[in-house]
Amino acid sequence: MSRATLSVVGRGAGSGPDHDQASLMRRFVARGLEGRALRLGTRTSPMAMGQARDVADRIFEICPDLDVQVIGIETSGDRWQGDLAELGGKGAFMKEIDRALVMGVVDAAVHCLKDVPGDIPPPPGTCFAAYLERDDVHDAVVWRNGSPFRSLDELPPGTSIGTSSVRRKAQLLRHRPDLHVDRIRGNVNSRLARLDAEHRFEALVLAAAGLRRIGMDDRIGEVLSLDVMCPAVGAGVIGLQCRGSDAAVVELLRLLDHAETRVHVRAERAMLHALQGHCNSPIAGHCHTTPDGQLSLIGMVFTREGGQFAYAHEWDTPNRAEELGAYVASVLGRKGARDIIRGIPH
Repeated sequence: MSRATLSVVGRGAGSGPDHDQASLMRRFVARGLEGRALRLGTRTSPMAMGQARDVADRIFEICPDLDVQVIGIETSGDRWQGDLAELGGKGAFMKEIDRALVMGVVDAAVHCLKDVPGDIPPPPGTCFAAYLERDDVHDAVVWRNGSPFRSLDELPPGTSIGTSSVRRKAQLLRHRPDLHVDRIRGNVNSRLARLDAEHRFEALVLAAAGLRRIGMDDRIGEVLSLDVMCPAVGAGVIGLQCRGSDAAVVELLRLLDHAETRVHVRAERAMLHALQGHCNSPIAGHCHTTPDGQLSLIGMVFTREGGQFAYAHEWDTPNRAEELGAYVASVLGRKGARDIIRGIPH
């Protein structure tokens, strides 16, 4: 491989100290990656592979001479169609990828951050070098083909809705306790196929951003407001994990990092870590920056049927993201969140 010509995404050539520092970084990355491919590990679902190819395209923009390979890794969470708690929770989507990263089979891992557990530390020696700019965090209703309905409020009592998320189930039942909400597993493509073929459900609730990533945005029937459906911690964020000792890869991925998204992620995940919820815990959290520059963090914890919940909404400055997350967790704790979490089997 010839030495790469690197450019920082979103920044013109320019001049001055920032440009000089960027040039030094580009040369460092080029030397460190010369003569090697960059292998990106990801789950084998169509959505995960599509996300990894998008990351590969972004890296190619920065380093057009670099051979970037996307390696699909089937995880135990993808193979298992039962309750994730029996496999140890959301970590079942990461164990094989973590192993491949630590053993050097891949150089970086591409993760949906909402699938990264908050109660299990990452493998020693690894780090999240980049968080891509956050996508849409809204959840959406997808109707089965031929459905006469256009909103949740139109559904008659007892209508069946499918979801794979305990967070979505709790909030659906909080909004419409008269609906029947049941679990449906599998990747998004297979769930959509089952929705139309089986007529078991009138609709599914899925991530709007995920549907757009696989070109299924035409299936979005209703986008739910954040008042109805607070997002998962890390919703809409793609995280890039690598070995901390691989300096060239760390620095290359850092060129993709979105600073504001990283601040929001730090607040949300500090809250999640402090709550120590497990995979069966319906926990929601969303951080954003207000027009006046403050961090706003909402945290919610529900019982599985949504009948009880704890809610907190606090603000702080952007340089205190972790402190804000910990404080919101403490407020939720005083409102009974930890009792709710302890009362949920796992």
